[in-house]
Amino acid sequence: MNDLKEEIKSRLQVEDVVGQYIELKRAGRNLKGRSPWGVDKTPSFMVSPEKGIWHDFSANKGGDIFTFVMEVEGISFKEALEKLAAQAGVDITKYKGGDAEVTKQKNRAKEALALATKYYQACLVRSREVCEYVFYKRNLNRQTVAEFKIGYSPKSGRALLEVLKKRGFKESELDAAGLLNRFHTDLFKDRMMVPFIDTSGNIIGFTARVIDGGEPKYLNTPETLLFKKSRFIFGLFNAKEAIRRSGFVVIVEGNMDVISSHQAGVKEAVATSGTAMTDQHLKILSKLTSDIRLAYDGDEAGVKATERAIMMAGDLGISLTVISNYHGAKDPDELIQKDPKLWQEAVNERVPAVEWLLKKYEEGLNLRLTADKKKYSDLALNLLSFVKDEVEYADYESKIAKKLGVDAEVLREKGERLSKKLEQAASHRYLKKPKTEFKSDTIKKLENSLLALKIFGGITRTEIPLPVPEDETKLSELELVFNTDHEHIKNPDYENEAAELMKRYDAIVNKTKVQELNDKLKELDEDSDAYEDTLRQILDLQNTLK
Repeated sequence: MNDLKEEIKSRLQVEDVVGQYIELKRAGRNLKGRSPWGVDKTPSFMVSPEKGIWHDFSANKGGDIFTFVMEVEGISFKEALEKLAAQAGVDITKYKGGDAEVTKQKNRAKEALALATKYYQACLVRSREVCEYVFYKRNLNRQTVAEFKIGYSPKSGRALLEVLKKRGFKESELDAAGLLNRFHTDLFKDRMMVPFIDTSGNIIGFTARVIDGGEPKYLNTPETLLFKKSRFIFGLFNAKEAIRRSGFVVIVEGNMDVISSHQAGVKEAVATSGTAMTDQHLKILSKLTSDIRLAYDGDEAGVKATERAIMMAGDLGISLTVISNYHGAKDPDELIQKDPKLWQEAVNERVPAVEWLLKKYEEGLNLRLTADKKKYSDLALNLLSFVKDEVEYADYESKIAKKLGVDAEVLREKGERLSKKLEQAASHRYLKKPKTEFKSDTIKKLENSLLALKIFGGITRTEIPLPVPEDETKLSELELVFNTDHEHIKNPDYENEAAELMKRYDAIVNKTKVQELNDKLKELDEDSDAYEDTLRQILDLQNTLK
């Protein structure tokens, strides 16, 4: 694997790979640009062509060309390796250390799906009836149809199978690609075909919509070696450049909502396909932007989906808002058919997700009635337990108290009681979990600064109990961090800076440990020795924080 990585690195310059995504300008021996994650006000993204590494000081990320593509595309190391290998013209199968057979199966599946897409596109053009459905009933223009590679699967149950067998594909290969049903005939028949395109531009499956009625309305490719629905985000390949430029993403419910939105000019739209949103979906999107806008229906399913998103988003530093002004339309697609400009306006008229949910909770309740007040406060306080920012939490707490006509302190006490009940620690008031969790990013940033000082600052008096990395790429990145932070400072006091950073680092690490132990405590029997031992550890750590 290392031989393969080095071969790719020898053919691709870090500034060329990064330069495909952001504009870089010379800054001495290095290059500088704006963060592709849109979190800096001034250029803070550094590239060292000499060392082949990059570091984003605003987002606290760094590494080589592989880590950059993984971060900016939201893909795995294997996917980044394949993407850069193709860009460098390197044949992965010639290198030992990987599963050559699996790689071969994936490549054959990609070839079959690419040919299937072209076949379906040709079938669409040949059918006047289907063209009328796509271009007139669905109101899609030729540019959109071409951009999303939309096609049509014939009514015959063996049409695609026979075409691909003539091209040398075995039935087992087509089955592995998700193109056959359990009878070993075509899975998709008489449907409008929309390919699933991964972030590298490969076809990995399809979503297929009936044309003349029937069930199911939509039929998706089953999970295969290529298609994993918990990770796949429909439309992201088409949307990622627009997301980087505008700094936000819109998550809609349906694939047709995505296509209509792109045609209407809101190219930041994506959707999860055939599954509820997962934390993996959010993590992938959070690498592109922290501004995530939800365009869900206002029904019970939409409320539940928004609740799940808030629960998952807390630790990712994401700003979640809801687009809800559909001007009487039931969804984005219907609104776009009514007037594309109204959809463009709606995207900018979003409200904070918590605020939207609080209004939804109020619907159907009479807050002058004690029973309804209790129900509303239960829902609202449970929601607030996922709000990590203390200022935001306090603001919502005050608004809820005012709406209920109670003192904020009364609401706060109820929130504490609910929290303790959930944590199964009613007798230990001091175990209340902090509202604000310290993100691993903060710890990682401090570790990078401390290691940079330890290795390149000549620290001797301050003990920095962090192991020096052996990886050359990481060492080069730390040197870039050190030089960037200190090369313009005259007579810097490295020892004093290291001591102050260690104090902050120890405090945050201990607070994080308290949170982890609190989580562990919830799973333990209160009468067990393990419970008492964990409780003692929490108290000892809390004493160090005073």
